[in-house]
Amino acid sequence: MDTSGAPAPSSDTARAGATDRGADMSPDPGDRSVEGHSAGRSRARRRRVLLLLLALTAVTSAAALVVGLLSWTPKPTPPARPLTVAEAERLAAMRVTNLRDLRAGVHVTAGDGAARTELVGWVDWSRPLLYLDVGGPGAGADRGLLQSTGGVLVVRPDPGAVPTPAAPPLVPPADRWQLRQRTTDRGLTRVLDLLLGLATDRPDPAPSGGDARWVAQDVGAAGTLDVLQASLATATTGPDSTAPASTAATRADASTRYWLDRDGRLHKLVTRLPDVGPVTVLLDRIDRPTLHPVDALGGRPGLPRALTNAEQRRLDALPARLRGQGGATLTLTAPVGGDVNLRGAGWLSWTARTAYVAVADLGVPGRRTLLHRDAAGLSRTDVPAQAGGGGTAETPGRPPFPVPAGAWRTTRSARDDLDLLVDAAVGAAGPLARRGVPVRVREDLAGGRTVDVVELRVADARLRYWIARDGSLRRVELHTGPGAWAQLDLDPAVVPRLTPPPRAATARRGTR
Repeated sequence: MDTSGAPAPSSDTARAGATDRGADMSPDPGDRSVEGHSAGRSRARRRRVLLLLLALTAVTSAAALVVGLLSWTPKPTPPARPLTVAEAERLAAMRVTNLRDLRAGVHVTAGDGAARTELVGWVDWSRPLLYLDVGGPGAGADRGLLQSTGGVLVVRPDPGAVPTPAAPPLVPPADRWQLRQRTTDRGLTRVLDLLLGLATDRPDPAPSGGDARWVAQDVGAAGTLDVLQASLATATTGPDSTAPASTAATRADASTRYWLDRDGRLHKLVTRLPDVGPVTVLLDRIDRPTLHPVDALGGRPGLPRALTNAEQRRLDALPARLRGQGGATLTLTAPVGGDVNLRGAGWLSWTARTAYVAVADLGVPGRRTLLHRDAAGLSRTDVPAQAGGGGTAETPGRPPFPVPAGAWRTTRSARDDLDLLVDAAVGAAGPLARRGVPVRVREDLAGGRTVDVVELRVADARLRYWIARDGSLRRVELHTGPGAWAQLDLDPAVVPRLTPPPRAATARRGTR
């Protein structure tokens, strides 16, 4: 019973009211949470299906890769075969191609293990000239810089250098270069001969026979390279070799391998040499700068020509100019034979036609040779280093005053390259009649001054006078017996009175 007194609504009326409320009111929040949960489950199912499909794809790909690897057969390397005509012609012209290209960078590994020597630098086949830094565990006394023209070898030892060689400085140091006898190290000599012998002005005979074969293909910076095997195309023909070139060549490994590009340029060579062992030569055909020979090798070659009128006038006026100048201090650098390398310091007087020099031999650092030149002849005596002016063997001091007594040995004429060089420097103030036809070799620098290098032949000697534009003489050079150049550098100065040494009566008559 209704206590309010109001009549109860009928069931139809209640349902209609509920329907109206549903139409008028927004969805219940509880209903939205149920729908979101259902959508999340749907997204998770789709993600699981996608991951399953990716996994099936990966498994399928892996299975296909395994099957492919199991069924793959590597492409066989073509077997070695005789050279084709084109390959034989390329190899025969290889050395001519090197000469045509003039220069190349080079890296040589000679020997193996603790005896391995490495050489890094450049070869100029057109001169020919080698400029290398020598290193590696087997370098020993050869460690340092090296230049060689084939017949002449000069080194700049550097025992403290790091074992691993690097490219030498493009402008070589001016000091401490020494002449080295090529037979001192036959192994190094053979390597140098090999490098310089990689060029010639005419093709070699085309290789044939069982030793000449195509071995493989390789890929380098220059592209595809053919590896060809044949007898060594060069010979050890240095001064220490007494065998003909053809015989010397057969002493090398007949299975030498050459890496040649399509144009016949050599990029790598592997061989064996007597007294050396295995040798690998790598050539850089791009790194090919112009090389500068050191003074002991004659310096830059220049373009020899006849003197201009101004240059001829300076040469003609040179004797009078020197006599008016009076004298100069002198510095001697003379590679004169074998392993004999002389250094010296002293004075020269053109007015008195006299020179007085203290000379050190790098091989005998504790001794000095005092050399005195005057109108009576050339005199020498040997004294201990401290009594002969002191200093070091590389930079000796000037000779002592007064001229010491001793066992002076005198001769009226020059007897060796040292005498010839000092005599030529003093004689530059004399008449020009006995000198040969002058040739201007090049322009150069001496003591910060521009000079003309003028070469003359006097008797059997080749002399070079370095004449500054003001007419002064800055250097005299002599081409020595071994093929190197000795220098006497001159610096104008006031010179003390160079008194003669005491001479025995027999010495005055010209005996030694």
